[in-house]
Amino acid sequence: MRLPLQHVAHVRSGDKGNTSNITVIAYEPDLYPYLKEQLTAERFKAFYAGMVTGKVTRYAVDRLGVLNFVAEGALGGGVSRSLCLDNYGKALSAAILGFEMEVPDKAANLLRNYHPEVA
Repeated sequence: MRLPLQHVAHVRSGDKGNTSNITVIAYEPDLYPYLKEQLTAERFKAFYAGMVTGKVTRYAVDRLGVLNFVAEGALGGGVSRSLCLDNYGKALSAAILGFEMEVPDKAANLLRNYHPEVA
């Protein structure tokens, strides 16, 4: 089934200068492999289509079921320099929750707040 990331993981974020740090945390250990396979640094950057202008580095912390993304050139020059208020780290991390991914039907019981009859 195809669904938004928000049903598979939650996020935390931070920003420093023109760099955003976004951590994606799988709700369940059995969901992490799907997350790790599909949310690559390339797909992460493509998801932001021009908003992230620099390099994106992904760090996988397998034992915790966590992916950490460091996105350079993500904040329009930095929070204090940018006129675009929506580019702060928290807004960027909230947006990635809409990333579409595939999860097998057998994992449906592991998802959070997913109601297929509404989707």
